[in-house]
Amino acid sequence: MASKVKRLLIGRPLKSNEAQEQKLNKLKALAILSSDALSSVAYGPEQILIGLTAVGAIAYWYSLPIGIGVLILLAALILSYRQIIFAYPHGGGAYMVAKENLGENFGLVAGGSLLVDYILTVAVSVSSGTDAITSAVPFLHQYSILIAVLIVVIITLLNLRGLTESATILAYPVYLFILAMVILIIFGLFQVLTGHAPAHAHPAIGTPVAGISLFLLLKAFSSGCSALTGVEAISNAIPNFKKPAPKNAAITLIMMGCILGFLFSGIVFLAYWYGISPSANQTVLSNLSSSIFGRNVVYFFIQATTALILVLAANTGFSAFPLLAYNLARDKYMPRPFTVRGDRLGYSNGIITLGFLSILLIIAFEGNTENLIPLYGVGVFIPFSLSQTGMIVKWIKTRPKGWVPKLIANLIGALICYLIVIIFFITKFEKVWMALVFIPLVVFLFHKIHKHYLAVGDQLRVDLSHHLNDIKPKENVIIVPVAGITKVVEQSLVYAKSLSDNVIAVYVGFSPEDIERMEKQWNEWQTGVRLVTLHSLYRSVLSPLSKFIDTVKYKTDQAGATVTVVMPQFYTKKWWHSFLHNQSGLLIRAYLVRKKNIVMATVPYRFKK
Repeated sequence: MASKVKRLLIGRPLKSNEAQEQKLNKLKALAILSSDALSSVAYGPEQILIGLTAVGAIAYWYSLPIGIGVLILLAALILSYRQIIFAYPHGGGAYMVAKENLGENFGLVAGGSLLVDYILTVAVSVSSGTDAITSAVPFLHQYSILIAVLIVVIITLLNLRGLTESATILAYPVYLFILAMVILIIFGLFQVLTGHAPAHAHPAIGTPVAGISLFLLLKAFSSGCSALTGVEAISNAIPNFKKPAPKNAAITLIMMGCILGFLFSGIVFLAYWYGISPSANQTVLSNLSSSIFGRNVVYFFIQATTALILVLAANTGFSAFPLLAYNLARDKYMPRPFTVRGDRLGYSNGIITLGFLSILLIIAFEGNTENLIPLYGVGVFIPFSLSQTGMIVKWIKTRPKGWVPKLIANLIGALICYLIVIIFFITKFEKVWMALVFIPLVVFLFHKIHKHYLAVGDQLRVDLSHHLNDIKPKENVIIVPVAGITKVVEQSLVYAKSLSDNVIAVYVGFSPEDIERMEKQWNEWQTGVRLVTLHSLYRSVLSPLSKFIDTVKYKTDQAGATVTVVMPQFYTKKWWHSFLHNQSGLLIRAYLVRKKNIVMATVPYRFKK
């Protein structure tokens, strides 16, 4: 039944040689990997205006130079990540750059920051989209957490179905949003050029503003840089592209940068020209749309596509998180299951983990994740800063042809990114201090996992110069715990005798009468196996049995022999039948698992009715 449900939800398993068919072309990749970056158009320009509101609407003209600054940083990031794509074609992005050029800990800081950031991406995006839905349909507000959780579950299932299928479904809302924004910008610019837009709704460029300060401008700039979240996702997901993957990924990155730059600059300019102010009841994008079109079909089309893109921004996390987790797991910093492909050839464990952690975050914050947005921004700009710094080090070390312009681009990007991180910590410390706890904690966990895998490798490594033929097998002492004379015991004894001539059956009785009866039946059965009976005064099977095994183990260690415990175990036909029988076998196995140098074998006997 479970298998049928799984097939219904995620589809038939795919063969390994079908992996190339699951790769993304540029148009699908643009939709599935750029949804986070493109959705930031809905709130990035608004964040700039909110930062300027402290000194009044007269300061809104500063949104234009601030917007230009954001575009300069966007260009630097796009150029940097384009270089990263060709330098590190197997993915990993900021993690790989920082690890190779700055050292292990810097790489882990970048990787850990991005992992946390992708979890926040899903939680914040879905919560924002849910808010848009409940604002349009107010009676659903009481179910907002449930709606957000259901959305995460749906996106998780879509991603489990495979990249191609999820990209095909999710591409439509992304391109509809781009279409809606292009219509808004072109029609708005047309009204400006033809004089139909209000000419005096905005302050003139260069108007003196009392109370303005460099600190406030930098704060507004750092808030506007939230429009750049998700830019790094393509460099993390290069293996998901069709061949030639690096070239296709680079072209997709340029396409995303151009679209994002056009949409962002268009919204910033129109918001300034129409004199749009941030409002608690209406977003800047909604206010701008209604100012240009009124409350007609086009307005509602823009609002609907905006809500969809905010929800689907979560999909960038689902595309990039599993591949980043794969790279970390491949380097032994995360659990090895993250390197395993699922039925649909995606890294299912990464997808499921991201969905689960995002749901926990949504429930923990009751869907109100606004306070996480600054932390979300810090989680993005720390890897941005480290990747830029890593590329600077790489150019200085390698000095390839034409490296100076690349170095300058990375240097400008690094300086701006570090400035933004500093501003975040100075102006919003009460909201981002958690980064100082979470990131070191994640890095510490990475090191503990890595240390474990190194220790496991040292213990499992075989010296091929020591030939297996030269190793003489030890004498094997077999212990078979028996609860009576049954078919299960019979099968186990036959198996035990095939392993060694030295077999001991052990029976634990709760009374002298039980022991006497067992010894009599055993002699009558003529097994050819020695029976040891133990009297348990306190009706415990495990205590006397464990003492006996320990005694045998001590003697065999001195003799250089091996102890094997063969456990008879029956399995019922129906799952609920197992609750009708005692579970002493489970207790014995749990005890044996903790003992050193004891081999444990289970001989199953399956009931037919």
